[in-house]
Amino acid sequence: MGESKPAYWSGRKLAIIHTTPLTVETLKVLANEQMPGIEIVNLVDDSILPQLAANGDRVEEIRVRWSEYARIAEQLGAECILNACSSIGELCGQVQPEIGVPIVRIDEAVAEYAVRTASKIGVAATLATTLAPTQRQLRAKAEQAGKEVELVAVVASTAYKLLLAGDKDGHDTELAETLRRLAEDTEVVVLAQASMARVVERFSPEERKRFLTSPELGMARVKQVLQNQ
Repeated sequence: MGESKPAYWSGRKLAIIHTTPLTVETLKVLANEQMPGIEIVNLVDDSILPQLAANGDRVEEIRVRWSEYARIAEQLGAECILNACSSIGELCGQVQPEIGVPIVRIDEAVAEYAVRTASKIGVAATLATTLAPTQRQLRAKAEQAGKEVELVAVVASTAYKLLLAGDKDGHDTELAETLRRLAEDTEVVVLAQASMARVVERFSPEERKRFLTSPELGMARVKQVLQNQ
């Protein structure tokens, strides 16, 4: 199809707002796979997650700063803004009326897919700040679909501490074990953070079917939004 050719995407611009540098390269690769030739603008603020951890997840304290990033993205000519952080995903709906281009939550498409395909859903995170908004999103999507779902949530905090210490292999090993245990008791497992997606690559193709990650589905939603403009 013509829309997947580089010429279609050349000159178009996507802005991605990150709260960790860990998602920058992953999302850049995905964007270029799905929309070859698109220009990516990355805005990174790695102070947000530590602030949420310290303030008891009061995402409203981040709102003004995040809305300014969205305005900057629009001023830079972005036709769409992707919020790469599930912890602050609820800001997208709050800020959208102030911004003239669409804002996409990276985890919205994966929540819709999970609710559509399963009734007992595992929710895994390495940050506690991500767990509550992810569960709220899943429950909201279930309510919209008129469906009851059971959520089983797990925070792999040890894995996150290993990552902060620079031990990526330790993080991946610890997280993989947590995910496998959670999968034993649920139909599918939603990985609440985009940065967790690479761990699933350790699993067999059959195992991977049980785990839902936000980057690929989120980027597919961005592509859909841009094609509809």
